[in-house]
Amino acid sequence: MASLAQKDTTQATIVRKLSSYARQNNTKKALWELDNILRTIYILDFIDDLELRQSVQKALNRGEAYHRFRRAVAYVNGGKFKVQTETEQQVWNDCARLITNAVIYYNTALLSKVYEQKVAAGDLDAMAFIQGMSPVAWQHVNMFGSFEFSDEDPDIDLEALAAQYADAVFWSNATQPGQGDLFD
Repeated sequence: MASLAQKDTTQATIVRKLSSYARQNNTKKALWELDNILRTIYILDFIDDLELRQSVQKALNRGEAYHRFRRAVAYVNGGKFKVQTETEQQVWNDCARLITNAVIYYNTALLSKVYEQKVAAGDLDAMAFIQGMSPVAWQHVNMFGSFEFSDEDPDIDLEALAAQYADAVFWSNATQPGQGDLFD
């Protein structure tokens, strides 16, 4: 364990060596007990700490939102696969993942620009609101439109898009509960 802490060895090497030992090895038993202790401490912290529970729930919600979005991209064609082989199905799933991640990247880039804009303006309410947002929004994505893929490099002006959100009235409405979000 010391060599792992000092980065002299990798986790994979340790797991491989421990797996080759007999099941009743003392090192394995000690590691299992250490794992049980750490898990118990975490569970007790989870029970006692409302902020930790809320953070965990928020992370779970974001993961679920990602998977809902990825499924929506994958099943755009009414859930019907137009594939013949397992390899084509894998390509279909990889493409859905790529498109999903591209939208999330776009949302993240736009949110970052808007956040920078709000930092420069000193708008603390808008900054706090943006910090709580997830880039896994997809209401603004046209899943059934026609798309053009070309070798040309499109000019996407994030500064101009972010400037649309400079309006203080927009932020006073957006920061109110139930008033939608940045991508509506």
